[in-house]
Amino acid sequence: MNIEDIRDYCLAKHGVTEGFPFGEETLVFKVGEKVFLLTGLGNNSFNVKCDPERAIELREQFNEVQPGYHMNKKHWNTVCTDGSLTAKQLKEMIDHSYDLVLNGLPKKLREEIAGK
Repeated sequence: MNIEDIRDYCLAKHGVTEGFPFGEETLVFKVGEKVFLLTGLGNNSFNVKCDPERAIELREQFNEVQPGYHMNKKHWNTVCTDGSLTAKQLKEMIDHSYDLVLNGLPKKLREEIAGK
């Protein structure tokens, strides 16, 4: 997946916004004003939130998954998108991050995002 694929995939999710709150080089995707994915425009990687136990498992299983660069390393992973991981694997990590953040939002906001 390249940056355009990642962008399209993220923006297809309910309630997702994009922006550059940390400068013009870091694209950030949020749901309910909470970050679930960051990527540098010149990088072949992205940062996603992850359940701490799952984060350790993924890091042990894949060299392409490392503790989150400039992030809380317990809750964030940096994932290399150089082609070693499949698009399906990358999408699963993005989905997991989105779901974690969405489920952490207040119920009313989750319902608004879901369109209920």
